[in-house]
Amino acid sequence: MTQQIRVGIVGYGNLGRGVEAALTLNPDLELVGVFTRRDPETLIPARPETRVFGIDALDGLEDRIDVLILCGGSKDDLPVHGPELAARFSTVDSFDTHARVPEYFAAMDAATSGERVAIISVGWDPGLFSINRLYGEAILPDGDTHTFWGRGLSQGHSDAIRRIPGVAAGVQYTIPSEEAISRVRSGERPTLSTRDKHTRECVIVLEDGADEEAIRRAIVTMPHYFDEYDTTVTVIDAEEFNREHRAMPHGGFVIRSGQSSPGTSQVIEYRLALDSNPEFTASVLVAYARAAARLRARGQFGAHSVLDIAPALLSPDSPETLRARLL
Repeated sequence: MTQQIRVGIVGYGNLGRGVEAALTLNPDLELVGVFTRRDPETLIPARPETRVFGIDALDGLEDRIDVLILCGGSKDDLPVHGPELAARFSTVDSFDTHARVPEYFAAMDAATSGERVAIISVGWDPGLFSINRLYGEAILPDGDTHTFWGRGLSQGHSDAIRRIPGVAAGVQYTIPSEEAISRVRSGERPTLSTRDKHTRECVIVLEDGADEEAIRRAIVTMPHYFDEYDTTVTVIDAEEFNREHRAMPHGGFVIRSGQSSPGTSQVIEYRLALDSNPEFTASVLVAYARAAARLRARGQFGAHSVLDIAPALLSPDSPETLRARLL
């Protein structure tokens, strides 16, 4: 029997709960426990058998956990805590601030000290969409790639607005332009700006006494998140928020259109339609946790992205089985 991969979850928001659920579908991965910076006594896991510990309980567990799945936010949590934990454990995370990926990769690579594995920016974008952008560019070098997100709730952007002082609750929806999608699918290869392709809708609840205009301004000017988009901010009360904005759907498209020879048009499209953004992202993280453990067993230390990982490393099946079943 294959030895089980021992996994720890760091953070227990929507993503952490998704990882807990995904691990139950992967019998070769064993959950050691959830590690939280909150008081562990106040955290009630979805599954009674899940053990919850304070973050300090990780001390001394370096040889008893094969991979930590980091479920913190990309804006403030992962840039600080990712390198701290990668210095002691192999890690997988969903860092999704696209513009800062190179510097985050460098920090995680340095932190591993040639002894651990850190797979960064795992999810669907960055993540699976990144892989499909690479495939499209490699296969159709004479072409253009366009990525569309939504309509759906963005976890990273929602987390960013919730961290603004005065915001009691908030979500952000990404809305793709149907006209832009149709033009790209047709093989037209249009030139589209960021604003041409998407709008962003923020729905927030304010704390008592909060400055609504200052918060609105902080959102629409936030670098890497909203400053390049037409963004609306709607303020509602907590009752309406809890009634109308608890679901977390998302999805999107990667479309590569180009020519394989003059006058011969080709279009490649990859699509996701997700009922739960965090549960799907968690499912991707769990598959890459398996890859991280295998890389470390092979001595392939350091930081990696999804672009560096062979697909076969994600599957519980052997390469022989995969070749017989999937080729």
